[in-house]
Amino acid sequence: MLTLESLSLAQGNRLVLENVDGHFEAGTITALVGPNGAGKSTLVQGIMGVLKPIAGRVRCEVPKARRAWLPQQLALDLSFPMSVEELVMSGCWPTHGSFKRYGSAEYRRGQQIMHRLGLQALEHRPLGELSGGQRQRALLGRTLMQEAQLLLLDEPFANVDAATIDILIEVLRDMAASGVSIIVVLHDQDQLARLADRVLHLDRGHATWTTPNAQASAAPAPLAHRSRTAGGSA
Repeated sequence: MLTLESLSLAQGNRLVLENVDGHFEAGTITALVGPNGAGKSTLVQGIMGVLKPIAGRVRCEVPKARRAWLPQQLALDLSFPMSVEELVMSGCWPTHGSFKRYGSAEYRRGQQIMHRLGLQALEHRPLGELSGGQRQRALLGRTLMQEAQLLLLDEPFANVDAATIDILIEVLRDMAASGVSIIVVLHDQDQLARLADRVLHLDRGHATWTTPNAQASAAPAPLAHRSRTAGGSA
């Protein structure tokens, strides 16, 4: 579904990643790991086309309408006047359009998604009033509504409660089982073991493919400290 071919990416004048190669198959969950500043968020931006390569290319077989990106929560504007239901339903926009009225089928699916994520009692709550875990569930609900075939998540478990982590892992595993290719930036070793099928380890500008078991053996300590800045590239 996605191939990186000798991909090199930079932030400003700083080369962050150099000659990254690899394939991301349908139905697999790939964890991006590495120390802060290694290029995890930079690679996500390059895959989504937000950041243009300085060399190499990203080849993606998934239509743009079926690609979804769940950024770090710190990058969100919580002052935007949108309810949980409105956010979830906005997942229809890439294929449905943002100005068309939703039909009964779309509303039923939105209700089913909110119920699955434990959000049915919060559907009219503004985003700014949600906890971190509730907000992350709503963001994943938008992705489910979009029916994405390629999903990229940047630190989806940061600042959320244990119950939300369990729900998100279950939903992401179900999505992968349905054929979705998922790429997720992770820092926690337990989450890595529970979620990932493959691991792409970034360090000092280079990328190494490995497995969750090999990663656990090589890194008994936490994979990295979480970045606390919204604009920093992890």
